[in-house]
Amino acid sequence: MLIGCPKEIKPQEFRVGLTPYAVTEAVAHGHDVIIEKGAGLGSGFDDAAYVAAGAAIVDTADEVFARAEMVVKVKEPQAVERKKLRADQVLFTYLHLAPDPDQTHDLLESGVTAIAYETVTDPAGGLPLLAPMSEVAGRLAPQVGAWTLQKANGGRGVLLGGVPGVGPGKVVVLGGGVVGTNAARIAAGMGAEVTVLDRSLPRLRYLDDVFGGTFRNRYSSAGALAELLPEADLIIGAVLIPGAAAPKLIRREHLALMKPGSAIVDVAIDQGGCVETARATTHQDPIYEVDGIMHYCVANMPGAVARTSTIALGNATMPFMLALADKGWRQACADDPHLLAGLNTHAGHLTYDAVGEALGIKVMPAETALAA
Repeated sequence: MLIGCPKEIKPQEFRVGLTPYAVTEAVAHGHDVIIEKGAGLGSGFDDAAYVAAGAAIVDTADEVFARAEMVVKVKEPQAVERKKLRADQVLFTYLHLAPDPDQTHDLLESGVTAIAYETVTDPAGGLPLLAPMSEVAGRLAPQVGAWTLQKANGGRGVLLGGVPGVGPGKVVVLGGGVVGTNAARIAAGMGAEVTVLDRSLPRLRYLDDVFGGTFRNRYSSAGALAELLPEADLIIGAVLIPGAAAPKLIRREHLALMKPGSAIVDVAIDQGGCVETARATTHQDPIYEVDGIMHYCVANMPGAVARTSTIALGNATMPFMLALADKGWRQACADDPHLLAGLNTHAGHLTYDAVGEALGIKVMPAETALAA
């Protein structure tokens, strides 16, 4: 198979879909790989590294999209990229379709077979291609939240760790999954007073068993949130419903309960955000204010640490990428129901229920698309 990797064009996105390590493996499996010139520079991989791994460098993204049988990316294809997709092509990348009707309709019109990293599953019910970036984003969230709280950025001027004689900042984490757990660990490590909210009692028990004493946890409810918001300096939104739009846990009226200059970091913004007042921002202009509350809602947070993120993502996607290349998408998905769970569009049909529910589009079961 001819595998292609274009340079990411989303603003301030420095990651790349294929590492030289992945190229080495693909070539060893008998596949050809083309990489757009300069695609890996943001992650610290120059063209020479890809050539040494066995890839060919091409000058433009147009050539990648025109020639590749499978396009491997990081972020969802932008509008100009979607025009280059075709029906006999596999797209393997993050999609996050539920809050993005324009992208969804473009992918359906192209006929491309699109497999989304964020909906591929594993035998334990996890999301193995989302987890590495969730870990990165979770660990970044307290860091960027602490920066947002600085007075020069419009924040309260609170140091999360406090100092002798001055109490620490208070952090509330909405969701105890991969993002939330990593966010809570780092925030607690910074010296903050941390509370995690979640609605899964087994998850709360796990957090208590593993991290007991490091941070507190509470069962998530409207009442608990109303109690915690007036004291919080930083809220980290870390909720996820796989493939679906994030629920709005914080409404605009909740902002009136919070202290002026306190901060919200909505890590769920890729799926529409779990805060009603959240809107996607970029690394270039990451913060805005609503009703005195500072919002940090960068839609590709891991892109800020592109080297770490690219390698972590590449480690996770490589086995699936090789299966798709070795067997073709139909056989690979037939052999692995967890990879089939990643199928979001095929031949003009939407194949993921949560996206169809969010956007009001009829869904063809992935199994039907596989057999067609």
